[in-house]
Amino acid sequence: PQAPSIRNDIRDCYTDPPYLPPTATNTTARLAALRGIMRDHGVHAYIVPSTDAHMSEYISKRDARLGWLTGFAGSAGTSVVTQDKAALWTDSRYWTQAERELDCNWELQRTTWIESIAMWILEAVPVGGNISLDPFLFSIDTWNSYSQALHGSGRTLLPLEPNLVDQAWGDQRPPPSSSKIYSLPAAFTGSSWWEKVAGIRQQMEQHVRHPTAVLLSGLEETAWLFNLRGDDIPYNPVFYSYTLLTNTNISLFVEGSRLSAEARESLRSACPGSLCVELQEYEQVSAHLRHYTQGNVTVWLGTEYTTYGLYSVIPQEKLLEESYSPVMTAKAVKNAQEQELLRAAHVRDAVAVIQYLLWLEKTVPQGQVDEFSGAQHIDELRWNQNHSRGPSFQSISASG
Repeated sequence: PQAPSIRNDIRDCYTDPPYLPPTATNTTARLAALRGIMRDHGVHAYIVPSTDAHMSEYISKRDARLGWLTGFAGSAGTSVVTQDKAALWTDSRYWTQAERELDCNWELQRTTWIESIAMWILEAVPVGGNISLDPFLFSIDTWNSYSQALHGSGRTLLPLEPNLVDQAWGDQRPPPSSSKIYSLPAAFTGSSWWEKVAGIRQQMEQHVRHPTAVLLSGLEETAWLFNLRGDDIPYNPVFYSYTLLTNTNISLFVEGSRLSAEARESLRSACPGSLCVELQEYEQVSAHLRHYTQGNVTVWLGTEYTTYGLYSVIPQEKLLEESYSPVMTAKAVKNAQEQELLRAAHVRDAVAVIQYLLWLEKTVPQGQVDEFSGAQHIDELRWNQNHSRGPSFQSISASG
């Protein structure tokens, strides 16, 4: 047992009764609800990651399953729940935060290694047990790592739909975004979306394996390809979507009612024809992909942004796997107009920073500014610049 903590801002589970700071979340009812659903599905351990279905670095409130279940609000972590235990794994950036936000239902594991998670599971789950996860929240590599770590252990790794945390969360789960998806003005794109599509199709023709389709799962891939933007995720101008681009047609899986009139007109302007974008419901991507891959086809995808759930829909012999899709690599190469726009954006930002430094010189000696109010002020100065859509992440302010 550890010595009792002398701090009052972190939990102490070794006192009687345990001490919890006001920042901790009571997760007893949430765990009970999840465990009941696990029993109904014959699941002995359930793994919950901090990711979404697109392997996004940032996620929406609706996808913050780990945060809801544990109370932990850090951006990286994995939790595992059994019928009598619950543990959270996270890295050193978040150890103190976790001790402030977790209640005593949770063990904090100060590592992120999948091997560590697997060893804990093997100790907690008897031989013959089922270990489950939502395959649409795990990358291909992460699934393979768990599969390898548990191989030969007598336990079964079982992909399971629908998501069990979503069922426990119920109607308290935040609704999907309803904001408009809009077209980026031509002045900011450097090339039209049909020129981008033509370039990707040319790469498909030139590839030695001649893939018949490219599957896009990364949210920035679809946003870039069609010159569209949204705000489904804080600090990121993206929207929930998938794209299947074939030699002859284009399927965009998105909530169609959210497209602005201009965006819809842009996507449908070439109909009918090979540049006509067929709008399909976001949830239909798996069924569509399953149907498409019954034919004589080859699907090119980037493994870094594709979940195991989508990957497993496609027969292995019909897959062309690379770390990044041709859209992701094309997006990384900026044309002359994009380069000029980048430089101009940095100049505007530099103006805001210089204004901020001058403001600090005048204000700090008066004792009226701290790190938080300073961060708010530089955000305001940036907002005042032309074309500002807000910061790319919450300000990480200096200390002391």
